[in-house]
Amino acid sequence: MISYADIASPVGRLLVAATERGLCGIYFEEHRHFKGKEGWRHDADHPIVRAAVHQLEEYFAGTRTGFDLPLDLHGTPFQQEVWQQLLRIPFGATVSYGEHARAVGRPKAARAAGAAIGRNPVSIVVPCHRVIGSNGSLTDYAGGLERKRTLLELESRQERLAA
Repeated sequence: MISYADIASPVGRLLVAATERGLCGIYFEEHRHFKGKEGWRHDADHPIVRAAVHQLEEYFAGTRTGFDLPLDLHGTPFQQEVWQQLLRIPFGATVSYGEHARAVGRPKAARAAGAAIGRNPVSIVVPCHRVIGSNGSLTDYAGGLERKRTLLELESRQERLAA
């Protein structure tokens, strides 16, 4: 059973979803790969949903730079590997798709890594927004480039304040 809540955020409405095992989705409005919430149960009091909402609020308020939530991610072994590597990208940092592919031991698989990154079901918490083009440009993002820009700017501001 998947429980969810909708919340307002600086990047628009977010749908936060969890199973009993962990957070399984954070989706933007018009999220490219969201398949719908049919069969899901609205439950803002689900403990993992509630914890995720609280931590997201702290993140957007500038008081949180990392997340401490159990995850329940479903994907191919390669996707799992790519998503786990996303969790290693430090707050406020960016890497290219090629660097990310090399980090998972597949230096010639930048496009495949990019496709797996695009299928990340837990935006923000699993920070796919921190992966950019090799020339430093903002590239594809399932939530749209403006959201990616906003998330990177938010983290950049927090990094400058902390310095």
